[in-house]
Amino acid sequence: MASLQASSFLFSSCSCSTRINAAVSVPKLPRFRLPVPRTPLRFVEELNLRDGFTSTVPLLENTRPDHQCEPIESKTTAAAAKLYAILEAVSDRVEMHKNIGEQRDNWNKLLLNSINMITLTAATMAGVASAGTVGAPLLALKLSSTLLFSAATGMLLIMNKIQPSQLAEEQRNATRLFKQLYSHIRTTLALRDPTALDVKDAMEKTLALDKAYPLPLLGKMIEKFPEKFEPAVWWPKTQGSPRKQRKTQGRNGCSGDLEEEMRQVIEVIKRKDSEDYMRLGNLALKVNKILAISGPLLTGIAAAGSAFVGHGSWAAIVAVTAGALASTVNTFEHGGQIGMVVEMYRNCAGFFTLMEESIETSIQQRDFEKSEDREMFEMNVALKLGRSLSQLRDLARKSSSSHVDGSTIDEFASKLF
Repeated sequence: MASLQASSFLFSSCSCSTRINAAVSVPKLPRFRLPVPRTPLRFVEELNLRDGFTSTVPLLENTRPDHQCEPIESKTTAAAAKLYAILEAVSDRVEMHKNIGEQRDNWNKLLLNSINMITLTAATMAGVASAGTVGAPLLALKLSSTLLFSAATGMLLIMNKIQPSQLAEEQRNATRLFKQLYSHIRTTLALRDPTALDVKDAMEKTLALDKAYPLPLLGKMIEKFPEKFEPAVWWPKTQGSPRKQRKTQGRNGCSGDLEEEMRQVIEVIKRKDSEDYMRLGNLALKVNKILAISGPLLTGIAAAGSAFVGHGSWAAIVAVTAGALASTVNTFEHGGQIGMVVEMYRNCAGFFTLMEESIETSIQQRDFEKSEDREMFEMNVALKLGRSLSQLRDLARKSSSSHVDGSTIDEFASKLF
């Protein structure tokens, strides 16, 4: 019994002294970084430091709700604001003239095709009516042919009066000139602070373009058949009397040599370019007048001839022949866009007139501080004429030598057109 107690005591003591190591595998939870909301001031500061600016966005020292920020003063002057308003109006006019130009070009195509189809159909009816037709069919063909010729005559009178091809060319020129004015205003705003004179100049140019290229047809349309061919004028006339005393040496380098050179260029423009375009413009205007009268006259004769079809072979011959000729004349006038050619010559002649006036104004300008220097002035004139500086000086030299020799210069000032 004693031995059993001793063995149980030994077993219990051994079991107590034994250590059991157990490890439980628990997966590690991922670490989450909860974003701490940044204050607006720290966010603005980080933006400034990241973008490399130190004082772009001012930091507020006091963030209390009752703190009021001072209003930011605008640096835009009153003249700049007015010039921006004019810029928006000019941009709107560009779109208007562009859309109306496309519309009037479509008028020319649609009216030309419609009138030619009406004329040829009427001529065909007159020919069929004369081919032994009697009774009611003859009357129907005669009446239809006469009505179609009469309708073609009325439509031709309207079309020749408004000259859709010339209207479209007017709007194309207006679009180009308004775009040029738009670029000029943008350049003024980009280079310097505008003044009241810049605003006045932009306003006058805008109104002058509105007057030169009106949008409505009734009452304000440009006369398509004037008594005398005149160049287009789309710029405001300069006010003030010419300078009585002209300085030979200005503060901008406009010396007497430059003045003499520019006067020789003006002389070439007057004697060659302007004179040539005035001659071509008068010729195109005369041709357009003849065609504008011939078309309705021929369709009217054809209408009268078709009314007498059946009373002799001559009536059908007159109706068919006059109808064919009317269709040919109409195609040559409006398909060839003679009105557009007249307007193109008007615009070219106006361009050279503007060149003469602008050069005269520049070399006679009193305030030389605001005028261009010698090289810039020469470069602008040369670019407008499609020449380099050396070619412009050679032209002036040739013009001067032609006066001395008594000969005529055989070269035009412009190489663009």
